Amino acid sequence: MTTKVIFPKSGMGIDEGTVSRWLKTEGETVAQGEVLAEVETAKAMQEVEAPVSGRLAKVLVAAGQSVPVNAEIALIEECS
Repeated sequence: MTTKVIFPKSGMGIDEGTVSRWLKTEGETVAQGEVLAEVETAKAMQEVEAPVSGRLAKVLVAAGQSVPVNAEIALIEECS
């Protein structure tokens, strides 16, 4: 099963942000709650955690790229 990693909403009036850097790379195993990336909005820097344990199957947004809030930024393939 594949789970989407979503760019978090950080506050009212924030419509987009930037993926500052990835702390994990495609193919790496991740644990639920582990920090995958750092993202920045106009108001704050945040960490994005893995919603599930598995393998970081695909990074959809490169570091430095801006995206709308709630956009898919990566996919995690859950391990059985």
